[in-house]
Amino acid sequence: MPLSALTSSDPEPLAEALRPLLLRVSRRLRQEAQKAGVSALDALILGQIKRAPGVGVCDLADAEKLSRPTMSSHVKRLEAAGWVARADHVDDGRRSGLRVTPAGEARLEEIRKLRNDWLSVRLARLSPDGRDQLAQAALPLLQLLSLDA
Repeated sequence: MPLSALTSSDPEPLAEALRPLLLRVSRRLRQEAQKAGVSALDALILGQIKRAPGVGVCDLADAEKLSRPTMSSHVKRLEAAGWVARADHVDDGRRSGLRVTPAGEARLEEIRKLRNDWLSVRLARLSPDGRDQLAQAALPLLQLLSLDA
């Protein structure tokens, strides 16, 4: 079914049309992060820690739906790179929280710039109507993500 024929009445064809498109956009944004020498997952983890300073490895693993040992190995790699540091937990001395270091902040900014540059160039090539349609779609896409919680 051509994209122009899609309607909101049946979610199945819409899902079938959106899934490959979203995957391709996501893949391209991951490739931009890799230009900064960071895997997509590491970029995601850095961003999560920046948004929630003091988050623990277990909470981070749960939020990203990864096993705790897997998340722990990613965090250890980010620590070894000097992008993340542990700090004592405010309420529980047995726990530690994570924070992004200045070097990690610089890496996040580099990733953000690469991704935004790639996306901005392509958005600029769209018609104003196309950009308006994407702007209108941003909120429903965000709502899709929140339905998992």
